[in-house]
Amino acid sequence: MPHSRPAPRPQIGQSILDLSTPLPLIDEVKVAANIARVQAYMDKSGLAFRPHIKTHKIPSIAAQQVAAGAKGINCQKVTEAEVFADAGFEDLLITFNILGPEKLDRLVALNERIGGLKVVADSDTTITGLTKAFADKKPLAVLVECDTGGGRCGVQTPEQALALAEQIVAAPGFAFGGILTYPKANSEAAVEAFFSQTVALLLARGISCPIVSNGGTPSLFSAHEVPSATEHRAGTYVYNDRAMARSGHCSLDDCAMVILATVVSRPTPDRAILDAGSKALTSDLLGFSDYGLIVDYPDAVITGLSEEHGTVDLSKVTGPRPEIGDKVRIIPNHTCVVSNLVDVMTFHRDGVVTRVEEVAARGLVW
Repeated sequence: MPHSRPAPRPQIGQSILDLSTPLPLIDEVKVAANIARVQAYMDKSGLAFRPHIKTHKIPSIAAQQVAAGAKGINCQKVTEAEVFADAGFEDLLITFNILGPEKLDRLVALNERIGGLKVVADSDTTITGLTKAFADKKPLAVLVECDTGGGRCGVQTPEQALALAEQIVAAPGFAFGGILTYPKANSEAAVEAFFSQTVALLLARGISCPIVSNGGTPSLFSAHEVPSATEHRAGTYVYNDRAMARSGHCSLDDCAMVILATVVSRPTPDRAILDAGSKALTSDLLGFSDYGLIVDYPDAVITGLSEEHGTVDLSKVTGPRPEIGDKVRIIPNHTCVVSNLVDVMTFHRDGVVTRVEEVAARGLVW
């Protein structure tokens, strides 16, 4: 059965209002401002900055971040890291426990071809697998992941972090890279307590800790309150989204991504239907009761999504309401997921398309 023709790509110089919808749009000015703002803060705070590419998955954006002063990049999976290694990036940190022979074989090959690969581990099982894979290979830098209150991965105490660090130091094929956390927002005191205790334990055993890596966008501008940290990681800041604005990290005007959508039906005076459903906006609520903010009609509420349809309640909108065929802009709740829904990302300046970039690491989730 023949494949259907792909949708036409936006062309440089087109007005965004002439583009087929739904599609995400990235404002060049806002992206550049977000990158500059965060890098300036990190430089002022004396912290190395390592952007997480999961938000954009585009090598040219990572290159903008590094050109602004970032020291390296953060990937989540081996396949993501391969894409960025292919694009010439060397200082790559993969912040995910890597398990299983297929992934480990790919990790060994990746480590052979770049100079700055680093991974994390939070268990004996992960370290044992890495040890078997790297015993007679080029050494790999391994950091111990710590749970400082985020409730996800990570050892639970500084003593457990020390025990894993000692395993890494003793194992052939490894170099101890340091410690790392992904904390909950606004928990700088807890992070500092965990980090400082762990570093003290390591130094007492004669183990240096070259990297002390903190993370997260929501309370990013409090990173200086963790003096033990040597670097900070963040991803969402580059585009920002509705959740980041709610957290106080940015304003809605700092959100570089919007989803352009078209009103395709007005079944009742109080209801509009958009051509953007869960395949364009994501179904992530992140604590909101609706599925995105319509910039042009802020009192409208996106109450539900099916795969291709977005249902909008217009009952609180005073004055003109959108009509069939009108286009609207939506700030998504969670921008990172949107990047993984499309093959290309369209950038614009003042409403005119400037470039169309492949989302090179789209769908690379292992």
